[in-house]
Amino acid sequence: MDPISFARGNPSPDILPVEAMADCAQAVIARDGRTILNYGPAGGYAPFREWIAAQHGVEPSQVIISTGSLTGFNFLMRHLFAGGGRAIIEAPSYDRTIGVLRSVGAEIESVPLSDAGLDLDRLESLVSQGATPRVLYTIPTFQNPSGRTLPLEQREALVELANAKGFLIYEDDPYRLVRYSGEALPSMYELAGGRNVIFSTSFSKTGAPGLRVGYMILPAELVKPIETIAASTYIGPPQLPQAMLHEFISRGLFESNLEVVCAELRARRDAMLAGLEAELPDDAAWSHPDGGYFLWVDLPAGVGVDALFDRAAQAGLQFVKGTDFFADGRGEESLRLAFSFPSVAEIDEGVRRLGALVRDAASVPA
Repeated sequence: MDPISFARGNPSPDILPVEAMADCAQAVIARDGRTILNYGPAGGYAPFREWIAAQHGVEPSQVIISTGSLTGFNFLMRHLFAGGGRAIIEAPSYDRTIGVLRSVGAEIESVPLSDAGLDLDRLESLVSQGATPRVLYTIPTFQNPSGRTLPLEQREALVELANAKGFLIYEDDPYRLVRYSGEALPSMYELAGGRNVIFSTSFSKTGAPGLRVGYMILPAELVKPIETIAASTYIGPPQLPQAMLHEFISRGLFESNLEVVCAELRARRDAMLAGLEAELPDDAAWSHPDGGYFLWVDLPAGVGVDALFDRAAQAGLQFVKGTDFFADGRGEESLRLAFSFPSVAEIDEGVRRLGALVRDAASVPA
């Protein structure tokens, strides 16, 4: 039985722009190799910083390009939580974010996230209790792990609350351009005019994850501390992949590649949704994302994800347990499915295996 993985949010290899990236690499090395093959500034490759800054209407010095967006997040959290403090996250939330916050000693508090969005009453209650949180972390568009998107009115409410209470929103938005349907929403950074919101994104989903290029837009007072941490960690990020991406964008290849990515992943998303509808019991539920890489499944009552995970492994199927995405261990009857890597045929077969396992587990008396 061939193994099928719904576990990792990798893009399918067939949609990576290999030839175009190779051509861009050759061009930038020939033109600028003596610069980009050397050590560079802690904030990243200067021409790319300038391009990013122009997209957001900020100064280039406010742009910090890092080796993947998670590295930038790590740097910022190390600075913000040097003296401890509270962090508020969505529940469920990105598992690696939870790990970083734990590693810097943050006191993590969670706000439930459903198809309707965040529980704003719970959020306001948390913010009003005790010391002001240092940061609210959110993936507002096609969230990892749930695929959910915060509606416009919630984005506006979060910005208003951050301004009223004086805490930072960390807006992690790597999936926003990977949209298959529906209307694009403004970022909270745009809604806030940059006040109390740090915008972060990555080219892992729209370019190639192996290049490890992400960036943050920071207020001026945070630039120097983060550049200092970056320099002490890796001197400077590798300039070659940043120069490659800048060349890729400058040649007008980014938009056409994004069209390919969205078309290919839309077919995979559609196949997974159709399969779940056909294979899972009526008392299971799942998200219906308009884009991104993931969707979230709530299993029938009494079907535990730990036992299901073990049985799925025996059946050659991988997914990620819901418990990985909660700071307090919840999610015992949930799981995350990634549809970005397997083919449509593999998705059909994988969901068939999952459906059989879930129906089996649901039929066993508690």
